[in-house]
Amino acid sequence: MPPAGPEPEDVGDLVEKVAELVDEIAAISDFRNAYRRQFCNLSRRIRLLAPMLEEAKEGPRPLPEASVAALRQLRDALAAAKDLLRLGSTGSKIFLVLQRDKIMQTFQDITSRLEQALAGISFDELGISDEVREQVELVHAQFKRAKERPDTSDDILFNDLISVYNSSATAIVDPDILRSLSEKLQLATISDLNQESLTLHEMASGGDPGAVVENVSMLLKKIKDFMQTQDPVIGIAESAANLSPNDNSTFPVVPDDFRCPISLDLMKDPVIVSTGQTYERGCIERWLEAGHDTCPKTQQKLPNKSLTPNFVLRSLIAQWCEANGVEPPKRPAQQSNAPATCTASEHSKVIELLQKLSSQNLADQRAAAGMLRQLAKRSAENRACIGEAGAIPILVSLLPTTDVSTQEHVVTAILNLSIYEENKARIITSGAVPGIVHVLKRGSMEARENSAATLFSLSLVDENKVMIGASGAIPALVLLLGNGSQRGKKDAATALFNLCIYQGNKGKAIRAGLVPILLELLTETESGMVDEALAILAILSSHPEGKAAISSAAAIPILVGVIRNGSARNKENAAAVLVHLCNGEQQQQHLAEAQEQGIVTLLEELAESGTDRGKRKAIQLLERMNRFLKQQSQAQGDAMAQALAQAQTPSQALVQALLADAQLEEPLLPNSSHLPER
Repeated sequence: MPPAGPEPEDVGDLVEKVAELVDEIAAISDFRNAYRRQFCNLSRRIRLLAPMLEEAKEGPRPLPEASVAALRQLRDALAAAKDLLRLGSTGSKIFLVLQRDKIMQTFQDITSRLEQALAGISFDELGISDEVREQVELVHAQFKRAKERPDTSDDILFNDLISVYNSSATAIVDPDILRSLSEKLQLATISDLNQESLTLHEMASGGDPGAVVENVSMLLKKIKDFMQTQDPVIGIAESAANLSPNDNSTFPVVPDDFRCPISLDLMKDPVIVSTGQTYERGCIERWLEAGHDTCPKTQQKLPNKSLTPNFVLRSLIAQWCEANGVEPPKRPAQQSNAPATCTASEHSKVIELLQKLSSQNLADQRAAAGMLRQLAKRSAENRACIGEAGAIPILVSLLPTTDVSTQEHVVTAILNLSIYEENKARIITSGAVPGIVHVLKRGSMEARENSAATLFSLSLVDENKVMIGASGAIPALVLLLGNGSQRGKKDAATALFNLCIYQGNKGKAIRAGLVPILLELLTETESGMVDEALAILAILSSHPEGKAAISSAAAIPILVGVIRNGSARNKENAAAVLVHLCNGEQQQQHLAEAQEQGIVTLLEELAESGTDRGKRKAIQLLERMNRFLKQQSQAQGDAMAQALAQAQTPSQALVQALLADAQLEEPLLPNSSHLPER
């Protein structure tokens, strides 16, 4: 017995589905500027089919197979039309323009399918009235004649957009074109641009734009930069919420690395997702809460949805803000997962430990400090509970203890407690910094390591950087970086990097002898400290004392070696240091030394294949090197000409003098005896 085929489709359900699609299409509105006429025409014609479907619901049954097939064809064509119209209403404005040819072809295909479906429908079999029949026949004729093509204004918009889209990230774009794009695409405010960016990433997560996402994001950045820097009318008010420069007349262009790929704004609280990309916390949280499980930028599936704070990038952003006179963005207040107050049992347990910690019995103090250390390590709830119970002032009072184990437990407990944001303020107001610095200078290696880590944790609050720098912590951190354990060096480097973002701390670190230690770490590749050393060196090189210290330490060969053999990020930082060194009084000396080390070819490679920042730094150095080589060539030519002039023999000089005298004498008349006879 042959297998049974699919059950026949109920005609009533089919008509209901077609009518439902028409209703859904009628609800789609607010089409984008691009191809608005085509979208509106398609939507209007489809809405005119509604009366036919209402009458078809009450029509005769059963229907011939040909009419059922035509209704199925109409259903499928309407489903495709709904997708296209929804794209025209809610899709990326820029993506629509860039996909001009594909969009126009889709219009043609859908129009043809609708025309064929209507041609196959028998009005008599569906029981359609004469009045409705005339209306549908008119729609059918319109579909048959329709030859959708872009309007002239759409072509102009496409050409302007494609010229910017195909330009490099560093190319200068005509402001008139950017202004025109902003107006025609209705991207008139920063909010419009943010929404466009979010829409684009939403589409990418569905597999639509694919590889165009990165280029469109670059284009959006150019429009946004134009709005913030060129046009005082648009964008400024909204930008002020994110950038608050001391001089409101100009806005510095935010480096791409500091922008959230979703919102395109300067990041306040950058976090890293499991694919390694960095986003603004609020933006990526909303993305994940919407049900997405992919990275918006790369479209890779996220192995997990954990978010890791990007402390290094946050520090770099703060440094950039300081250098450009921009108020650092304030991190949004984070709601802690910890309870506001302890439960009775938790509070009782902590109070019992605090009583032992406050006793004069050394063994009780040591045991209680060790227990608090472990409790604070386990959970945010414990950290909140211990902080609220008043443990921090008691722990701080024990920092100077001479008992090694107790001191290690105490400083590590404070480190663990500092992870909870509200405890940072409690630690500072308890006067903990001098005690932590005391342990950093005189404690065991474990205690020194954890003291450095605690100072880093506290320095994440910008106001604390000044206090920690003034406490004498920086020389002790430099000492730990030079002679500490591997972990101690890592902790010291992280703390120093964060502290040196504040301009006033840079001089303290330089005078403490930080530069020679950093350069030594660059030559010890097995130490695993090259990344940290270069990052700190790049910060210090912008300080006059730092520049002088690096110059006097014979750093050029080391830095050129990093550009030759280092990672992409290290090459970028080494080039950034060289940009500062090869500027000012010793510019020619450093450029000559770098040239001798073979840097020109390395810079050409970096300008071609480095990171975006690395490319910019390499281009800056190449421009300076070219000017230097041109001046050097000119100087050599002048010196050679002078040497040739001085090398003339006395006889050559005499001949030249006689020739000069001869040219001054009057010409002699010919002898009369030699005159020809007449």
